[in-house]
Amino acid sequence: MNSRWTSRGARTTRRQTLAALAALTAGGAVGVAGVTGIAGCGAGHSGGTAAEPARASEPGAAEPFTSTAGDKRALLLQIVAHPDDDLYFMNPDAEHVLRSGVPVVCVYVTAGEARGINHRAGTPIPPADKAAYSASRHQGLRQAYAQMMGLNQFAPWQRSVLRLPGGVTAETNTLANGARGVRLIFLNIAMLSDGGVRIPALWDTPGTVMRTLLATGSPVAHPSSYGHQTLVDVLAGIMDRYRPTLIHTLDPDPDFQVHDVLHPKDNDQPGCSDHRDHTPVALFTWKAIAQWVAAATQRDKHAPRFTTTAFRGYYNQRWPHNLPPAVLAQKARAIKSYGGAPDWDCGNAAGCGDYSQGGVRPLRNRKGWIRSTHYRYPASLPAPTTDAQGRLVAYGVLGAQAVRWRETGPGSGRFGAPQGLGGGPLAPALAAVRDSAGRQVLFALRFAALAGQGAGDLREIVVLEQRRPDGPFRAWTGLGTPESDPEHGRRVGCPAAVATPDGRVHLFVRTADKGLATRVRDAKGHWGPWQRLGGAEIQDGLTALLDAEGQVHVLAPGRDTVHHWAQEWAGGPVALRPPSGLPRPGGDQLGAAVAPDGTLALIYRTPTATVPAVHGETSLTVRHFEGYGAIAAHTVAEPSGSREAKTLLLVGRDLGGEVQVQYGTGPDAKPLRSPGHLTPVGAPALLADDGHQGVCVVGLSPDATPWIWRPRPTSRA
Repeated sequence: MNSRWTSRGARTTRRQTLAALAALTAGGAVGVAGVTGIAGCGAGHSGGTAAEPARASEPGAAEPFTSTAGDKRALLLQIVAHPDDDLYFMNPDAEHVLRSGVPVVCVYVTAGEARGINHRAGTPIPPADKAAYSASRHQGLRQAYAQMMGLNQFAPWQRSVLRLPGGVTAETNTLANGARGVRLIFLNIAMLSDGGVRIPALWDTPGTVMRTLLATGSPVAHPSSYGHQTLVDVLAGIMDRYRPTLIHTLDPDPDFQVHDVLHPKDNDQPGCSDHRDHTPVALFTWKAIAQWVAAATQRDKHAPRFTTTAFRGYYNQRWPHNLPPAVLAQKARAIKSYGGAPDWDCGNAAGCGDYSQGGVRPLRNRKGWIRSTHYRYPASLPAPTTDAQGRLVAYGVLGAQAVRWRETGPGSGRFGAPQGLGGGPLAPALAAVRDSAGRQVLFALRFAALAGQGAGDLREIVVLEQRRPDGPFRAWTGLGTPESDPEHGRRVGCPAAVATPDGRVHLFVRTADKGLATRVRDAKGHWGPWQRLGGAEIQDGLTALLDAEGQVHVLAPGRDTVHHWAQEWAGGPVALRPPSGLPRPGGDQLGAAVAPDGTLALIYRTPTATVPAVHGETSLTVRHFEGYGAIAAHTVAEPSGSREAKTLLLVGRDLGGEVQVQYGTGPDAKPLRSPGHLTPVGAPALLADDGHQGVCVVGLSPDATPWIWRPRPTSRA
């Protein structure tokens, strides 16, 4: 993975572009020979035939997207391993999207039958009945989604059979409440299939076949069989049928995790912080995404418009909790409906939920899965900047490739159609900086190989650089990762970058052992080697910025405190600073800015806190900025004072998941709510300059279209 490659040739043809995507879904796709790693951790770890990674397409070869003008069609597709993965790991985001009026389709790959025992604490243990337990969990999901839609939790659903590619059938349930609608699809592959086969083998072992389990009372009459490609085809077919604009997946590359007396393994797979079914289901989903993009692009002559969010799983147990009480209570209500109880009158003879998850048990569980929602790829997207004409420009990931949106005119507040920049398949993790010469430099995390069936999986950091300011881009270039072992390379984090006045560009990523690594481009455009900067036990979601003296700082939330790397002087090496002693962060990406007095200010919430604090020369609690998740910050002119008077501007999500901003941090400062109740995908981004744009908040809606908000307060209050 440390090898460097560059796409060659003047322009890549559309056929070559599609071939690059198709290479990721072919049965004998790119592999890695002799891959080692922590045994049993994740899927796709076994060796395969060594080959060069498929090259990313050049930006000029990327397929166009359909015009987004007036197209507000939206749909959320969630693909999970077990009934309840969405409730534990994808909420509150999923519920916020649903309540905003976006239809939701949920796909449950396994039957979730486990040992077949649906036991409520304090009662006799019932006999095992896998078909009934699966059906009871289905009923629990119907209860939970009815409750989230604002209906009686026992509202009747329409249940029918869905015919899917490969001759397989699945149960589907639908329910509507005005503009809100939910469809549940139960593929019901047995967690333990004939011969003791499990989902990891379906991903990794050629020739593996698994059978479905017929849930009690299901309208599906006959079981189906799944091979590796069958599941890929089914998931890609569901994507093509429902055309999602937002896809929620599980974590395809969970962190390595030492399991010992202080960190018991519990339900984790050996060596990783997640369930053994979560990882292959996430990998199948990302492989299906690549297949769908390739097929739809070839057929429709344009790429499908969608964005993705991947969620951590059992990782929630290992890191500080980040949901404040009000958000946690909302999440708990849905899981309480899912858990149900044996004395509920739900009308389902097999059972009224997953009784072990009923009542307050999830809140009392020491594992704490319910108490956090963590993104696998924490980043604020789209990343905003401006062009020479004063138009707002934003870079993001759409249809698994990099894209650029331009404002239709300076200050118009509307983006034109996205321009595809290629590079895919990309994770939704992109950093954008402008170097000292005014050229845009983009960094992304790419699925360089995603094959399964015994072949290795590869991830790499890739870079796209402009030839000249506001000019065309060069070809994508691979920067590898700081890891020599591809299994460790899969655990590399999201890129963060900062450009310095001396012409350098500093790239940073979290390493597999949870430290920091960097790679630096010099003023002549040459990239140096990867260097490890030390540190340990940091969460992903790096914040990189320059201070008032032009020195580079990198900040990351850790298990214990904020971790800090910085230059001692402008142009010097970036090095680990002593422990900061700051309060323990809640695990979300930190906000940081040069404060009005020229010092560095950090803004974040401590675990479970509703309001953040500003930490600098002095610490100050921000009383009214209630919410959850990451916070972005910038120093801007006072809204009602002279241009010389400065204050901090904060941007984040409120307790309902909508966007809010606040000018100032004093006791009288209050947040401004976004117009139209904007519900962002992930964290909104902030651009603040002294030129044409002023203050801009940019985000991506669930319909995969970007929006611009220029807050214009008349006073700080």
